[in-house]
Amino acid sequence: MVAPPKALRITLGAAVDRYLDAVSAQVTVGNLSPATRDNYAADLADFTRILGGDVVVDDITGQDVDTAIARFGSLPDRRFVDPTRKHAPGISVATQKRFRQSVSKFFSHAAQNGWVQLSPMQWSVLNPTVRGGLRIARTALTGDQALALLEFGPGEEDPATARPHERNWARDRFILSVLSILGPRVSELCQANLDDMRMEDGQVVWRIDGKGGKVRKVPLSPWLVARRDAYLAVRPAPGPQLPQDQREDSARALVRTGRGARLNPRDVQRLLRRAEQRVLLAAPEKAREVTPHALRHTAATIMLSAGWDVKVVAQMLGHSSIATTGQYLDELPGELAAAVAAHPLSAS
Repeated sequence: MVAPPKALRITLGAAVDRYLDAVSAQVTVGNLSPATRDNYAADLADFTRILGGDVVVDDITGQDVDTAIARFGSLPDRRFVDPTRKHAPGISVATQKRFRQSVSKFFSHAAQNGWVQLSPMQWSVLNPTVRGGLRIARTALTGDQALALLEFGPGEEDPATARPHERNWARDRFILSVLSILGPRVSELCQANLDDMRMEDGQVVWRIDGKGGKVRKVPLSPWLVARRDAYLAVRPAPGPQLPQDQREDSARALVRTGRGARLNPRDVQRLLRRAEQRVLLAAPEKAREVTPHALRHTAATIMLSAGWDVKVVAQMLGHSSIATTGQYLDELPGELAAAVAAHPLSAS
């Protein structure tokens, strides 16, 4: 399997400048209007101010995009002479949607030009619905949907006749379990090395190198450790066909492709597509589209519905602020009714 080309390490500020040059060229030949160019320029200037011009484009995640969309949506409407006045309306829904579209078109251009391996827009979940605010489209799987994914998603256990590079059942089961229960970013899983999971104080702990160089430690349950060990028992060796540097990197990797290369986000996307189809065949009433970010939502939402403190969930996800965690929570069906029924005063 040929590894995908690495993205060019270009900063957001430089990339936006190049993109706007390309947009201006389209205006010159009559493919775009000057007003459209001006809108793109204004929106991307805001996007750059929010995230910072020095951030590398390929390091921007779906969560970063959502943060920018949320901050933009909370700004006062600039059409007012004094937007700082106490009751100034927020930016309109139409303007918020235009901002999101401008960012999306920028990342499409970035992907075409090799500035990103994958557009983060596919993991962005915030959609403008009200003036000055946003609503998150339902992303998390319900408990029943998550259980169906874990049961049917990996498929049937590999037959003894399967060729080595086709023996992915234990790996897929482990990956689906980790994404659904611990909710790491897909990049964190793909970048994980085997020695990042080690024994500390009698339990296996995953040392995760997160965004911005922040490190967090997340313990694995015995159930997850068993699934990891079952995968490691059949994990393919580093592919002999790989270049020396990739072979050395694969030797360190926690999860590998069937041909022995380090797993990348595209591989995980394909894995999830296969898992979706298996659930659709086995339990169609519990099937739905799944992305790595949806499983991150799932881990957070199910833990909170089970009574875990939001600070604990924020620590697991690697959020520096519980406000960020709050943006990524979905209400599970029946949760409000159950909470009302369990209210301490309801029995009085």
